[in-house]
Amino acid sequence: MSENVPTSNDPHGSAGDEPQRPPVPAQPAADAAATTPAEGSAAPAPASTPAAAPQGYAASAPSAQQPNGGYAAQAPYTAPRVPSDAEASAPYGGAHPYGANATTAPQHAATTPHHTATATAHGAATDQGSQGQPSGRIGAGKVVGIMVAAALVGGAAGIGGAAAGASLFPQSVVTTSPSTVIVNNTDSVNQTTAIAAKVVPSVVTISVSSGSSGGTGSGVVLTADGYVVTNTHVVTLDGQAADPELTVTTSDGKVYSAEIVGTDPTYDLAVIKLTDASGLTPIEFADSTKLNVGDQTVAVGAPLGLSNTVTTGIVSALNRSIQIASSAAPDSQGDSPQQGQGDSPFRFDFGQGQQQSATRSISIAVIQTDAAINPGNSGGALANGDGKLIGINVAIASTGGSSSSPAGSIGVGFSIPSVIVKRISDEIIENGKATHGLLGAIVGDAAAQPNVTMLGAYIIEVTSGGPADAAGLKKGDVVTSFNGFPVTDATDLIAQVRALAAGSTAPIVYVRDGKTISAEVTLGSLTQ
Repeated sequence: MSENVPTSNDPHGSAGDEPQRPPVPAQPAADAAATTPAEGSAAPAPASTPAAAPQGYAASAPSAQQPNGGYAAQAPYTAPRVPSDAEASAPYGGAHPYGANATTAPQHAATTPHHTATATAHGAATDQGSQGQPSGRIGAGKVVGIMVAAALVGGAAGIGGAAAGASLFPQSVVTTSPSTVIVNNTDSVNQTTAIAAKVVPSVVTISVSSGSSGGTGSGVVLTADGYVVTNTHVVTLDGQAADPELTVTTSDGKVYSAEIVGTDPTYDLAVIKLTDASGLTPIEFADSTKLNVGDQTVAVGAPLGLSNTVTTGIVSALNRSIQIASSAAPDSQGDSPQQGQGDSPFRFDFGQGQQQSATRSISIAVIQTDAAINPGNSGGALANGDGKLIGINVAIASTGGSSSSPAGSIGVGFSIPSVIVKRISDEIIENGKATHGLLGAIVGDAAAQPNVTMLGAYIIEVTSGGPADAAGLKKGDVVTSFNGFPVTDATDLIAQVRALAAGSTAPIVYVRDGKTISAEVTLGSLTQ
């Protein structure tokens, strides 16, 4: 949901009452013996050394100088005890005190009073030195807290198994920047904290302006050099802006201009490219087809312009499809004469902005979640319990409000599954656009047809010589399954057909005269 606001207004909109910080559930970290060696001495091995981290992940937190610090995905592990104040003030040069194989992290001196004040405010040890300059050291308790968080995500590599080139002591964990995932109580670090620490560096805030119109949304980093996936309705202000100006802010506060690589209004996805970007933190994709109802979800984005906001919930439904009004939708929809959303509760949430009056709509397959999704979350990440991407947030259901001022989250939000996001974004990066399957039939809801007593997509008309015709479908057939997904109405069928690339072959199951028939259909190409 992008948040469209006039450019003359505050881009954050009116947030209403001051947000309240919910309590963090207690999850004490286990103590283990650990000592801090003298500078330059060999590091003692921990009591038990976990397996090495998968390639590309290390138990480190993001920093101002190293925003790409990864997080290992293997755990739980026994956390080292929090060193005393005296131990915390010891230098960190030389071998890492928490693991024999850890990458060394030379001490980096901070050079501004800002760092001194920040470190003191958050309890980090400081050392003014003979020149009165802060040393930039971090309170050991903070480091341990971040390490505990890193280890909780899907199982961490443990403190002794850092990936090559990664520093286990980020130099700016404690800052006043909103990019930091704050850990104030190291005895209460939980899995949500760990997921947030892993995902937040891969989510950006997108500001869009075109003439007197503007809005904000979110995006997810695909590559270190600046390819970002988001929603079409974010970067086009739902079809209002053909050539918008894009400004992208990363989680660590860096600001980039960006250009649109390509949009895909059929599935409301788009890819943009940040100008002169490097060293960004790409998201790691999960297989959304492996999800279960009840799995943990974490949504990360910029609702109401509030960057780096984290909300949590579960997968509340799968195999869901929604039809949603979209002014950016292509004129030709092929298989069904799609209309506007009418009284449908599903919508792009535009907050204080003005949504276009749409006469067309799109059908998309989605993951349903109760993680709070609000204006500005559109294009942001929906992550699983391992901190991997399972979806791109796209829409909400609403029980009130108008199209120009809809209500916020009611706990029914929708995300485009990661397998679809991956396929479409890859095609856009390679070709500037994505393709979509075409069935070659006009379909409707079976439940709305006379004398039909089952759910499914009813074949109203078959295009002669088209894919459906070649697969043997005829008028009056009721499609109950496509590509392994259940079909309960026309929206389900169209959404699953569009999810596949043009030319794809998929199994289809339909009922004719009470008999169930299975076939394969090779899809055509949707003309956009």
